[in-house]
Amino acid sequence: MNQSVEIICVGNELLIGKTLNTNAQWLTKRVTTLGLAAHRVTVVGDDINEISIAINEAIQRSPAFILTTGGLGPTFDDKTLEGLAKALGRKIEVNEEALRMVNEKYLRYAREGRMEAAELTPPQVKMAKLPDGSKPLPNPIGTAPAVVAERDNVTIIALPGVPSEMESIFDESVASVLKKAANGVTFFETSIESSKVMESAMAPLIGKVMHGNPHVYIKSHPKGTERVPRIEFHLSTTSKDSTTARKRVSKALFELTELIQEKGGKIKAIKS
Repeated sequence: MNQSVEIICVGNELLIGKTLNTNAQWLTKRVTTLGLAAHRVTVVGDDINEISIAINEAIQRSPAFILTTGGLGPTFDDKTLEGLAKALGRKIEVNEEALRMVNEKYLRYAREGRMEAAELTPPQVKMAKLPDGSKPLPNPIGTAPAVVAERDNVTIIALPGVPSEMESIFDESVASVLKKAANGVTFFETSIESSKVMESAMAPLIGKVMHGNPHVYIKSHPKGTERVPRIEFHLSTTSKDSTTARKRVSKALFELTELIQEKGGKIKAIKS
């Protein structure tokens, strides 16, 4: 079963370095812990053509899911749904369910005294314009609905760029879909930190441990300097059985620890 995921983050603010792309980190972590594999993260600006190209290129790689973040709001530079419509070759028009969601939010805001009750403005209606054949997902925190579309057995889910909104929609409406697609696969990870051993000395030892534990991936992350070496080792695996996953990592961890100590290194456990 295809269990790959691609993430496309939209926003000029990401490309000029104004905003740290925390959404990509959060999503890749959640995708991984749900048992799927994040294969690629792409960042594009607020441009319909660039968004369309990025989505089409991702579709051609046939992931199970494409997750986009950003560009669903009411302003002129929110262009993700127009880009999605172009990529899918579909018209974009007001979706009645999405319009109801948006209208209910503004009515609630009026009841709460956050704004005066009035007819929806064109920018507000813009958030309810979806590509034909797609459907909205409720936004528990904000106003703009998320959007789900299908193309060539790929599920495309467009999420808002505001982190709190993106995370709440993901947890309420998306996580269960991804978990089902993972078909019971479990991800397990752990980390240790060594000191007094250089990464260059550890490189062949990492290869040795991975060769003997083919289901475990070990990644070294230097934290110190060449003169004061300090390295984090991250070990991870996936399995349909959580017990098997834990045993695989534990075995590799024991072997790696022994090799580090043989090199005169010191070990401490750290939080994953």
